[in-house]
Amino acid sequence: MNREPVAPAAQGTLRAAALGVQGNTWREGSQKANSLAELDWAIDLELLTSRAWVEIDAAQLRENLRLLQRRLGSNVEIWAVVKANAYGHGAQLVAPVAVAAGAKGLCVATLAEGIELRQTGLQAPILVLGALNTWAELQQAMAARLEVSLTCAEQIPLMRQVARWAGRPVPVHVNVDTGMTRLGIPWKEAAAVWGQICRIPELEGCSLFSHLATADEPHSPVMEQQHARFAQVVEQIRQAGDPLPALHLDNSAGALTHLHYSRVRLGLVLYGLSPAPHLPVPGLQPILRLKARLSHIQTVPAQTGVSYGHRYITSRPSRIATLAIGYADGIPRRLSGWLRGWVRGGLIQQVGTITMDQCMWDVTERPDIQVGDVVELLGPNLANAGLSVQDWADQLGTISYELLCGLSARLPRVLVNSLGFDDA
Repeated sequence: MNREPVAPAAQGTLRAAALGVQGNTWREGSQKANSLAELDWAIDLELLTSRAWVEIDAAQLRENLRLLQRRLGSNVEIWAVVKANAYGHGAQLVAPVAVAAGAKGLCVATLAEGIELRQTGLQAPILVLGALNTWAELQQAMAARLEVSLTCAEQIPLMRQVARWAGRPVPVHVNVDTGMTRLGIPWKEAAAVWGQICRIPELEGCSLFSHLATADEPHSPVMEQQHARFAQVVEQIRQAGDPLPALHLDNSAGALTHLHYSRVRLGLVLYGLSPAPHLPVPGLQPILRLKARLSHIQTVPAQTGVSYGHRYITSRPSRIATLAIGYADGIPRRLSGWLRGWVRGGLIQQVGTITMDQCMWDVTERPDIQVGDVVELLGPNLANAGLSVQDWADQLGTISYELLCGLSARLPRVLVNSLGFDDA
């Protein structure tokens, strides 16, 4: 039997559970089976119940990381940015593959994201990029062995109290605001704050970092200004005689534009997407595929309205197929009538308004298509036809990040091509 990679029957919020394995497919949120027979039965059940899912290509993720490491140099540390559920890809699947492939650390945005990853058994450093301003937040971060960002000097007294409670120093990464105007110590004050941290035994200074606001723009004077400001902070620390920690300024776009320091935080490029058209990486490929099953096919006469508002009316006797995925799963309603999919070796056209859980397709010219067929909505076949996630973004006037992060939690994430991956 030629099986599609299987999505877990349990859907919804990602859980900190074990990863079950069968052959070349890992499934997020599933418990390890007691026997191969039991696991085969579970897979057969899942085949009957899956409606739509996201596939993540573990082999391509490893290859992307290898290509990027080679481009940046072996002396550069890559920290994988897996916030927002790894940009919609599934953090609990992506993070262990990235670490096994050489990523030295992980970056998340929130406390909950960090705790979820730590509960899976990951031992790699996990940096929470967002601000933690309360005792409860910092206490939980310490309990989960997370590393935290210092985003304002007022956090220091609280961090010292939590360190005394924990009986060990708080691992601190100092966020320097060099021009993003989002979080961080003002750059003119950052060297002094770092010097203060170096003299506080309850705090362990781990790194100094900033975030670029315009790295995806060619020849950006703002990026150069931010670099100059960060370099000035580093020089002030040197002149003060304080020890220099690890330094990181570059995100994906910054790292591809001009490498400044020996650590980088990579997000979008790890997932195989360029942050800007002028920043291609040869060989880099998307690791995500979005698929759904056809649940119904009917033949209707000419002049039949399809979906809400009857914004599409058949011009001939037509064969209309229903695909079990909609805007609640992250398929933007504004792509109605534009979207195309790939099934049985060819393209089909979406018609009518995309609804919450389903959308309709004209398969009149495709008598081979049947209920149960799997339609690829994002993946290599669509990318080759000019229908990548970036093409979706261009059509909608947005960015690929937003669309990837918008893929719903009710879509199971499935790791494929995982042979050779060791999660021990």
